[in-house]
Amino acid sequence: MTGADATAPRWPLPSTPIAHDPELLARAVRDMRLTWRARGILAELATGYPPGQEPAISELTSLTRMERRAAEGRDAFRAAVGELRTLGYLRPTTTPTIGVGERLVVDLTVSAGAHLIPSHHHADGS
Repeated sequence: MTGADATAPRWPLPSTPIAHDPELLARAVRDMRLTWRARGILAELATGYPPGQEPAISELTSLTRMERRAAEGRDAFRAAVGELRTLGYLRPTTTPTIGVGERLVVDLTVSAGAHLIPSHHHADGS
């Protein structure tokens, strides 16, 4: 890699496998109660970060348009985080984080109530 892509990421990439149950993660990212945007944010946050190195929501929101490569605006990001909080996929940490913004923890157990698109049956009844 060369140029900007060769620099180290602001938040470390996971160095160990994702700790979430794969079935719960799959249900969560297919939950039709969420917009595509909210599902993408959930997938990003569920990929895992080393303890204490997770980005705060305010840090993600404050990324410049150049850093985000012309992705969604701040209002759209905040709305998607609101969706995730409302359904319970994101909840505040129980540990204090002085001066670094609110940190949210991914909780995939709520995906047990996900609204999934049912499989369609074949016309021949199978």
